[in-house]
Amino acid sequence: MRVIISPDSYKGSLTSKQVCNAIEEGLKRSGSFDIVKIPIADGGEGTVDAFLSAVGGELVEVTVTAPLGDRQKSFYGILKDGTCVIEMAAASGLSMVAEDRRNPLVTTTYGTGELIKDALDRGCKNFIIGIGGSATNDCGAGMLQALGVRITDESGNEIGFGGGELGRAASIDISGLDKRIAKCHFTVACDVDNPLCGERGASAVYGPQKGATKEMVALLDRNLSHFADLSANAIGRDYRDYPGAGAAGGLGFAFKAFLNADIKRGIDVVIEATHLEDLIKDADIVITGEGNTDFQTARFGKAPAGIAKIGKRYGKPVVIISGGLGESYKELYDAGVTALFSITSRPMSLKEAMDRGYELIRDRAEDIGRLIAKLKFPG
Repeated sequence: MRVIISPDSYKGSLTSKQVCNAIEEGLKRSGSFDIVKIPIADGGEGTVDAFLSAVGGELVEVTVTAPLGDRQKSFYGILKDGTCVIEMAAASGLSMVAEDRRNPLVTTTYGTGELIKDALDRGCKNFIIGIGGSATNDCGAGMLQALGVRITDESGNEIGFGGGELGRAASIDISGLDKRIAKCHFTVACDVDNPLCGERGASAVYGPQKGATKEMVALLDRNLSHFADLSANAIGRDYRDYPGAGAAGGLGFAFKAFLNADIKRGIDVVIEATHLEDLIKDADIVITGEGNTDFQTARFGKAPAGIAKIGKRYGKPVVIISGGLGESYKELYDAGVTALFSITSRPMSLKEAMDRGYELIRDRAEDIGRLIAKLKFPG
């Protein structure tokens, strides 16, 4: 019996690779299975590790400018075919900033640009960029500056870092943009379709979780709109309403407007790069999972829902093992999921569940394995 194990990470507890291993261990306790492990990610933390684990390649370590302007160690991956995989969270992520220092007026995406530049120096031309988990609201200005774009005030001086500085910008000069960019292809893994500005924009929807007050949200939204005006003057087209432009504090806008990126749903990027659809087509059963499963998984097309869609297309059972089952999780039955299971075996705190994540996932997988070992699958 061939089982595809393809979970997302349990954020704050286990990487997708670790979840794969836990499920595999549980299944092996319950029977003999032909197991294929394909870790997946949604574009946030763990994206690089998921791709390297699934496809193979090299982890590159580099020191970059962190969200608050200090220097910190970061990384990206180069796959066997030369594709560069970057997670912006590794250079400009919220987890890199202490909670009491989070301030989107000053945080920058400059380090993400430095990762791209380092990969260009190594000869990379095809890029997959995961932009989940950002600490920033600077419309990608920092990234653009790292790649040679000049963003200046009325006196001709470069503006500083952060979304608060965008209001001072008077001109965007793209003549210095790294010439190698024109020969590259960028695919952005993004699981939101928010525009840049307004009630559904980057500042209003995501600014508060990055430390923005109500007053800061209003200022940031005005600054993003102003930056979009300047960008339209510089490139001749306005992308502020493009789906996903508001992702990662406007980083999606910068990728689309200045790097001509394709913005795709994260799970679709993973499926394409790992040939996951072909594997599911030839499988008997698929096991996926994530840290928490609720109505958002189905409605926003998160990774397990994307896998369920493929399973439904080929008539394959899809099982979700989740850290927790929340509001309206049963909507996933209509999306192609066969069954859902929570890892908790008794009432316990979130901390305990996260601390014991590997053990709990393994035990639940063993329970499921004992059931499916008794079932007969066609073919």
